[in-house]
Amino acid sequence: MKNKKHKLLPYETIVKAAAGEPEAVNVVIQNYIGYIKYLSYFQGYINDDIQEYLKASLMEALPKFRFDR
Repeated sequence: MKNKKHKLLPYETIVKAAAGEPEAVNVVIQNYIGYIKYLSYFQGYINDDIQEYLKASLMEALPKFRFDR
């Protein structure tokens, strides 16, 4: 059964984001922004430093994405 709450990103978007296309990278970040905010929640507030670190880590990981698995 498919989980309609969480839509997967299209394969083409992931390929473009891994290639560094800015629009595709933005789509990927927007897809994970809720989870990023959840992880950056610290002592009752959203910590902007943690949030920016997580976004930067995601952008660094995109070019390293392996398609051969």
